[in-house]
Amino acid sequence: MKKHLVVLTGAGISAESGFATFRDAGGLWERYPVEKVATPEGYETDRALVLDFYNGLRRQLLTAQPNAGHTGLAELERDFDVDVITQNVDNLHERAGSTRVLHLHGELMKVCSERAPNDPRYIRELSPEHPEIHLGDKAEDGAQLRPFIVWFGEAVPNITRAVELCRTADIFVIIGSSLNVYPAAGLLADVPYSAPVYLIDPKPVDTHSSRPVTIFQTGASEGVQRLRKALCAS
Repeated sequence: MKKHLVVLTGAGISAESGFATFRDAGGLWERYPVEKVATPEGYETDRALVLDFYNGLRRQLLTAQPNAGHTGLAELERDFDVDVITQNVDNLHERAGSTRVLHLHGELMKVCSERAPNDPRYIRELSPEHPEIHLGDKAEDGAQLRPFIVWFGEAVPNITRAVELCRTADIFVIIGSSLNVYPAAGLLADVPYSAPVYLIDPKPVDTHSSRPVTIFQTGASEGVQRLRKALCAS
């Protein structure tokens, strides 16, 4: 039986693909205040601004390609039972070939009803040919379409499933996450203490834990390569 490998990824794994991160120096929050484009209150204040912001992100995403970090994780499925839990809203994991990806903060290429954001009946995926939505574009329930994004102040519906996955992990890996955004930052506490933990990030990361962690202080592409070698050797 394959070991269950659970991977938590953050913006750092997508940075090498040229997809803008939010929190780093020069990131999106420096140019677009979070309260204006990533909160329910910001959306209520200026729907057009918020819709245009995410339209721009989708256009940027369409030019980005999965990097070796993404493809390396997908290739690990040959030897491990892999679940990716991502804080990212891009689809680079899926495009790289990962088959089980749980998005905590929504999916950029999907839109939903502003009246019932998590009702699966009104969630649909945009095509690369038509990646934008505008005021007046309606969901099937007649409400305005909005980005299928979990904004600050909104519940994270998939966190329960993420906790379940972490509790069954034989190996746990953190890639490109600052571990500053909750509830995702607390998932390490749900990982069995018997499971080895690996962390890949070029910057120091506070895991908020005293448990042993093997650290590869490098970018995602090189780090995943080193991870694969370490896992194959163990």
